[in-house]
Amino acid sequence: MATPVWVPSWQHEDVEFEKTNLSYKGFYSVQQLRLRHKCFSGEWSPWLLREQVSHSDAAAVLLVDPQQQKLVLVEQFRVGMLGREQTSPWLLEIVAGLLEPGEKPEETVIREAIEEANCQILQLFPIGEFYNTPGGFAEKTTLFCGIVNATGVGGIHGIGTEHEDIRVHVLDVQAVLAALENGSFLTSSSTMIALQWLALNTKNGHLEQQMLKG
Repeated sequence: MATPVWVPSWQHEDVEFEKTNLSYKGFYSVQQLRLRHKCFSGEWSPWLLREQVSHSDAAAVLLVDPQQQKLVLVEQFRVGMLGREQTSPWLLEIVAGLLEPGEKPEETVIREAIEEANCQILQLFPIGEFYNTPGGFAEKTTLFCGIVNATGVGGIHGIGTEHEDIRVHVLDVQAVLAALENGSFLTSSSTMIALQWLALNTKNGHLEQQMLKG
């Protein structure tokens, strides 16, 4: 097991709650918390009022066709982008979705790849896990790279009962990485992390060796 580069100064038992209140429950749940926590000095903080937003954890997958050097990305409307007048609320991203009850992250991305992009994942490589916005959101994302055959991939997909309207794009790997490098590709955090991982592993040759073994 690798030696950790950092050990947290405090743990869950170093947080005390005076009051918790579920202030909203919809697609997201919002809890209002009155709490205090240990400070680095060893003393307790004053009582603080904080909000925590939560829902199911997520899983996301970068779909890559290494034979054709193509990426499969999806375009869809994102309500969180409303009010950003300099940016369209339609974003180009990797395939992603929320874990269903009892579902493993690997199962989620295999299901979502079919639902959102009509793609069957042939091989799956783990990239890592991260917390999207830990300042207030509890969501954790598990990230993968999925090998696909991009031949004939495209069109509009999504689950009708969930009102998904998703356009599939098949793009050259190097063109997307160049746009990421020059700052012209504004996208989600999971997409940026996955593409940076792809760039790093493509540069050192590791990715190609692993992908083409199958």
